[in-house]
Amino acid sequence: MVNETQTTVAATSNSSAFSFISKGWREVRDSADADLQLMKDRANSFKNLAATFDREIENLIHSASPTFSVPAIRQSSEIDFMKKLQPKISEFRRVYSAPEISRRVMEKWGPRVKLGIDLSRIRSAVVAEVDETDEEDIDGIIEFKKVRKERKARFREEGKFGDWEPIRALKTRLREFEKKNSSVEIFGGFKNSEFVEKVKSSLEVPPLDVPELIAYLVRQSGPFLDQLGVRRDLCDKIVESLCSKRKNQLVLRSLTAGEPPTVDHDKINDELDLRIASVLQSTGHCYEGGFWTDFVKHDDSDGKRHVAIVTTASLPWMTGTAVNPLFRAAYLAKSAKQKVTLLVPWLCRSDQELVYPSNLTFSSPEEQENYIRNWLEERIGFKADFKISFYPGKFSKERRSIIPAGDTSQFIPSKDADIAILEEPEHLNWYHHGKRWTDKFNHVVGIVHTNYLEYIKREKNGALQAFFVKHINNWVTRAYCHKVLRLSAATQDLPKSVICNVHGVNPKFLKIGEKVAEERELGQQAFSKGAYFLGKMVWAKGYKELIDLLAKHKNDLDGFKLDVYGNGEDAHEVQSTAKRLDLNLNFLKGRDHADDSLHGYKVFINPSVSDVLCTATAEALAMGKFVVCADNPSNEFFRSFPNCLTYKTSEDFVAKVKEALANEPQPLTPEQRYNLSWEAATQRFIEYSDLDRVLNNEQNAAKLRSNGKIIAKSVSMPSLSEMFDGGLAFAHYCLTGNEFLRLCTGAIPGTRDYDKQHCKDLHLLPPRVENPIYGW
Repeated sequence: MVNETQTTVAATSNSSAFSFISKGWREVRDSADADLQLMKDRANSFKNLAATFDREIENLIHSASPTFSVPAIRQSSEIDFMKKLQPKISEFRRVYSAPEISRRVMEKWGPRVKLGIDLSRIRSAVVAEVDETDEEDIDGIIEFKKVRKERKARFREEGKFGDWEPIRALKTRLREFEKKNSSVEIFGGFKNSEFVEKVKSSLEVPPLDVPELIAYLVRQSGPFLDQLGVRRDLCDKIVESLCSKRKNQLVLRSLTAGEPPTVDHDKINDELDLRIASVLQSTGHCYEGGFWTDFVKHDDSDGKRHVAIVTTASLPWMTGTAVNPLFRAAYLAKSAKQKVTLLVPWLCRSDQELVYPSNLTFSSPEEQENYIRNWLEERIGFKADFKISFYPGKFSKERRSIIPAGDTSQFIPSKDADIAILEEPEHLNWYHHGKRWTDKFNHVVGIVHTNYLEYIKREKNGALQAFFVKHINNWVTRAYCHKVLRLSAATQDLPKSVICNVHGVNPKFLKIGEKVAEERELGQQAFSKGAYFLGKMVWAKGYKELIDLLAKHKNDLDGFKLDVYGNGEDAHEVQSTAKRLDLNLNFLKGRDHADDSLHGYKVFINPSVSDVLCTATAEALAMGKFVVCADNPSNEFFRSFPNCLTYKTSEDFVAKVKEALANEPQPLTPEQRYNLSWEAATQRFIEYSDLDRVLNNEQNAAKLRSNGKIIAKSVSMPSLSEMFDGGLAFAHYCLTGNEFLRLCTGAIPGTRDYDKQHCKDLHLLPPRVENPIYGW
């Protein structure tokens, strides 16, 4: 029984042991099957991924555009790379999907064996190719980085597979790129391509070279260099030497081609302008103004241009800046081609009493306007159709002149702001604090009447004052004018200036001259009196020179009597000096030069050297008299008249006076009379101020001809000179906005704005109402 029991127990134990072993083997087999299935799934997944990647590459290649424009250069390089990469990826997929892989994996499979493939080589190659292509587009230079540390694609256990064919192809391509270490080798084919040749041939106008750019810069900087003391002829020589290089090249080319030279060495500036205009036109450049400019367009809807004449004095003050601008306005309006406005200063009653003769005053601008028009029409013989406006002004006793108060430009409406004529531009702009004239007006012309430096030198510390005034005059005229006309060479040499006499004489004087000529033809005595002098009685107007000459040669001119007509601040001192020296001078009150009492004089003596262009001298010549004057640049215009006798020394002065007293003056010819008239002066003004081109809408189109083509040279071409002028105007605006600086430079207190009396007389709003937020 016990044996049976033991036998049963042993059988049960053996059966349990076998069952345990059988169960353990099944679990191991199931686990192995699961591992194999997982490996197959992973292999199939990678196979599908490779197939998807291959399809994407094919789609990219088929969708690429075949055009060969400049932006397609990068696209072409990408396509070439992908085409080379495509067969390698296909082989890569074939190798992974081959049955041998499964067999080799199973042979080497172990519990701890893992399958891994390092694909970083593909990623590195693709990223490097993309980065290098991007750098080519941005900088135009391809920089290649060295290949990083070599990594082998292998099975991480033994690595028998080594570097596969796709990886070796990528390595070979990277080595080729490393050898191309310069952009010349890469872009060599591009530079010689047909596309580049077409671009070069399309450029009809060659670009500016360095010497031409420097020459243009020097020429544009001429006014600034002149202000610093660099002579203009030196700048011209620099420009000529720089331009001569290109001219020589053109001459050599033309001679080589068998053509005659086309370069004219006498027209350097025109050639340079032509080059600049040609290049700008070929590029389609259109200049719309610089940093400082603030253009206001003129409204010419009425079909007429508008001319505004701004002056520093007004009748009944009989001074040149009151009379000559009045005649200029009348004769410009006579042509009826443009509308004209004359802007004159309005003085309060207290200043009128100091300035106007015979205690003549006006209670309103309308009353003074009527006086001005009546005076003018009595002398010109026709009704002048122009507008007269007033701006606030104050009289300075120290400077003996009228200083504008406030912004003078605001009294010309913006719709009429077309052409401005500034009579005495330096005087008008010394303390000007307002809108820049050249910004508000299309064309600004300044006319210099007075030689201020000569007057200032006569004062205390005159040399120092004249030094500062000279540079201030350069500053303001350059900043606020497009063109400056100097009546004679006696004036300061200002930027943008030319010399031309644009003044005429009152037609009444020409009629007097014609009457004198008729009387002489009839055998009548035209002149019954001797010599006279007429002018404002201040030392600077020639009285000092006159007394010195007569005192030095009192014995040589024994019996010579001179009548002197004039009023002025120095009248008492002049008369007392002449009396003390016992000179034979007869002082009389000042009067109009056309007065009947002056017609009988035969000789007019004018020893002044401070005048710019003496109006009285021109009037005396128009009346057929002899004129004895100094050999001075101010009298250059009158030298062509036979009745003008100039002297250089005091002894020569005595000889000319005796010659004039002993002979009869010659009658004026029709041509000489015309040259003295306001018709001729107006024509000269229109010509020398460029007003003819402006009035004909040609101010922006100075025409240049090159190879049969008309090229427009724009006056608004960008230039260093314009930018510098704008900076000067801005700096002047800032300085004149400070009341302390204004007072330090001699301004009348309170002239930055007009005062309450001006508001009342001219019906103006107070400055604080006009400009509620005032700032400079």
